[in-house]
Amino acid sequence: MKRDRTIPGASRAFCAMILLAAFSLASCAGRPEGVLVPNGKVASGASPVDLLVATTRAPSEEPGVLFSGERGSGLMLSDIVVSVPPEKNRKVGQVQWPSRLPADPLKDFTTVSVKPMDVPAARGWLDRHLPKSGRVLVFVHGFNNRYEDAVYRFTQIVHDSKTDAAPIIFTWPSRASIFDYSYDKESTNYSRDALESLLRAAIDTPDVGEITIMAHSMGTWLAVETLRQMAIRDGRVPKKIEQVILASPDLDVDVFGQQLYALGKDKPKFTIFVSRDDRALTLSKRLSGNVDRLGQIDPSQEPYRSLLEAQGITVLDLTALKSGDRLNHGKFAESPEVVRLIGNRLIDGQTVTDSEIGFGDRLGVVALGAAQTVGSAASIAVSTPIAVFDPATRRGYDDQWRRFGSSIGNTADGMVGR
Repeated sequence: MKRDRTIPGASRAFCAMILLAAFSLASCAGRPEGVLVPNGKVASGASPVDLLVATTRAPSEEPGVLFSGERGSGLMLSDIVVSVPPEKNRKVGQVQWPSRLPADPLKDFTTVSVKPMDVPAARGWLDRHLPKSGRVLVFVHGFNNRYEDAVYRFTQIVHDSKTDAAPIIFTWPSRASIFDYSYDKESTNYSRDALESLLRAAIDTPDVGEITIMAHSMGTWLAVETLRQMAIRDGRVPKKIEQVILASPDLDVDVFGQQLYALGKDKPKFTIFVSRDDRALTLSKRLSGNVDRLGQIDPSQEPYRSLLEAQGITVLDLTALKSGDRLNHGKFAESPEVVRLIGNRLIDGQTVTDSEIGFGDRLGVVALGAAQTVGSAASIAVSTPIAVFDPATRRGYDDQWRRFGSSIGNTADGMVGR
């Protein structure tokens, strides 16, 4: 008798978790803990990055760890300055972790200072760091992140994107274990009110002109759910929140359709980074009833294409892009072209391309503007195979919006019933 070699769904998911755990352990091998012990100085040629860090994590008693993966009792604020090594000693897109402590500021990311803050001090920080543009960038990290992981990764994004915005990171309680997926997901729900409070504090600051929210992985659930509850509370998303960037979103596509509907017509501009070879989202899909994750969709196919067109959502498909991330889950931050695109186009509120491109055109073929650069200030030639799905630049878009705008609710309902 021929044996059935198929593996039950639960076993397949467990095997996938083991595989991804091995990847995660390999990526963290040799990394020392406690890197947030401040050294008080910036080496010659290094670049300091000053962040406002807000967290719902519980404090840690371990020096240089600061906050654990457990849930705290309220929102805690810190001013953290991180030093990025000189450009000649690092690659754009990479966080250079020290192999041992103390870290070498000429080769490694190092912590310069850590200052706990209360709310008035945080307002003072924002007043000092707000650029003339009045822009604020709020980053929400993803699943399986320690406090220091989130701080150093956002430091890298801020430095490499050269964004003209005051950088704020919201870090929620993640146990940083591949086996604590459910705990992390509930921790995002636990943190919704705190993120809303942080956003409202920025909105209420008179000199803040516009806010961009950028979220990664499971953090996209926290970000969109927070916007949803703000819209339900106020009747719309606050006007100052103009941009939402979702990178590798770990979102059930059916639920996302309902979330968009709840945000109403006057919602922020959404940009989504997807990659169909994202192994972390493959695991999430198996753990979540085998429903497609938003970060793995093919935006050229239905039912997604119609929803994206109706909602005016721009999608950058990074599937063909190669990176050093073996899970293909952090391409948005590790590709020099992509991270500079974030800083020079998206956060500035510009369209991804000045050209009349349609669904499925590629940045490696179609120029970004007349000079074929990602933003006028960057002067970076585009050769990266990124497929752009940008309905705002298509001919006839206004007609599409009128056609689809009256049926947004039906589109979302249709996705849920799919």
